[in-house]
Amino acid sequence: MNLNASNTDMIVMVIWGIIFTIFVLKLFQSIRLVPTKSAYIVERLGKYSKTLDAGFHALVPFIDKVAYIHDLKEETIDVPPQECFSSDEVNVEVDGVIYISVTDPVKASYGITDYRYAAIQLAQTTTRSVIGTLDLDRTFEERDLISAKVVEVLDEAGAMWGIRVHRYEIKNITPPETVKNAMEMQVNAERERRALLAKSEGDKQSKINRSEGLMAETINLSEGEMQRRINEAEGKAEEILTLAKATSESIATLAKVISAEGGQSALRMQLGEQYMKQLDGLSKSDSRIVLPGNMVNFEYWLDSIGLKEDKVKS
Repeated sequence: MNLNASNTDMIVMVIWGIIFTIFVLKLFQSIRLVPTKSAYIVERLGKYSKTLDAGFHALVPFIDKVAYIHDLKEETIDVPPQECFSSDEVNVEVDGVIYISVTDPVKASYGITDYRYAAIQLAQTTTRSVIGTLDLDRTFEERDLISAKVVEVLDEAGAMWGIRVHRYEIKNITPPETVKNAMEMQVNAERERRALLAKSEGDKQSKINRSEGLMAETINLSEGEMQRRINEAEGKAEEILTLAKATSESIATLAKVISAEGGQSALRMQLGEQYMKQLDGLSKSDSRIVLPGNMVNFEYWLDSIGLKEDKVKS
């Protein structure tokens, strides 16, 4: 009997020990330290009770429990590659990344089972529908259009899921290998065309520059020649004017001297001297000159120009 009583007491003590251990564990579990930018969803007897923000919190053991833990920081979610058909029936592979954050922990817990999986699926279906309206060339150019449409659709759904989609970025749009080769050939052809066009434009501009240079040179030479002739003409005209002026002045001076007293006698003497010099030059043996008969009559020549002796004396 004593043995049975001892065994019974031992079992009771073990049971109470287990109960006490469980109570202590639950007591410790009821103390929650919530980190910054985190939210804990607390359920009381299976029903939503409250949301714990950052800080120290104490729960009621055995009654309250933390059902969901949400990180409120912005997170990135990779969208797996998927095949999409463009409007011209070209199959391309598209993948991307979503940037989201939880704004309402309650809706994120009870509004949808898995908001991450739902966001990925919605992003994929929206991407397929948008690419289906574009041809292949535009799919590479309209990345912003695709991203904006996905963000718009996810924002509408995110209002019910307690999340906010900040942006969606397409990482890669990969066409089939045959299409890729054709696109590379097209790009190379376009590059060669631009190179030939640039070369031809350069040759054209070079010829234009050379012709303009030759034209400018010709104009400069002609203007220089014209200016030279003008300068020569002006020089000759100035020379003629100067000679005429000098002649006029010399004639006026000569007339003034002749009209003075003894001027005609001096003129006769000078003309006689010049006359004798000219006659002396005719005496050369190799000279043959036909002269009038009265050539040696100096008085006759003076009389013909109005310088008679009697006029001088008078």
